[in-house]
Amino acid sequence: MTVDLVGPLWRTVPWRVLAVAGALGLLIVGTPLATGAEPASWQTLLLLRGAALSGGLGLAFLLDDPARHLTAPVPTPRLVRQALRAALVAPFAALWWAAVLLLTPSASRPPVGGITLEAVAVGAFALAAAALAVRLTDEARPGPFVAASLLLAAVLGPLLAPEDWALFVQAGDPRWPLAHERWAVLAAATAVAGAVCGPEPLGRRRGR
Repeated sequence: MTVDLVGPLWRTVPWRVLAVAGALGLLIVGTPLATGAEPASWQTLLLLRGAALSGGLGLAFLLDDPARHLTAPVPTPRLVRQALRAALVAPFAALWWAAVLLLTPSASRPPVGGITLEAVAVGAFALAAAALAVRLTDEARPGPFVAASLLLAAVLGPLLAPEDWALFVQAGDPRWPLAHERWAVLAAATAVAGAVCGPEPLGRRRGR
């Protein structure tokens, strides 16, 4: 039964990596509070985006599985196993993001819904990239490559995106609502892509 996989999957989740990424995100947003600084709204937004990226880098390692080649023949589909991993981590990710928001000064905090949507999209992108790496390769630990890809996307995205399709806008910018419609589309598209990449290719399954 699927529920019987919870224990084994719990033990294979890279909790240490996730904890380090989460601690880094809290450190990023907690710096002004620790130093007594009063950041401007654009600075707080930048810190929150840095924390979201840190969380995404941790999620890039979520599908790493040293025992991947031993678990491939089990009857439970790989997509279900991956979904269970995400479900195990989701409550902790939600609590972590709530702590991230609480550490930011309320006076300069951007709209919570918008920045949370950005964080969800980053996490969805990381998981979709990890699922794609697992599907296309036999690598048991594709996390480092996926994390590097996420960093590259974070750097090149703002540089290569057309002006009319800007995603990283300031909270006071008139384009903020439209930009977050695009973030919603991005989050949904990457979630669908991750689900599509979940099942093991038929040819590879037959080979095994």
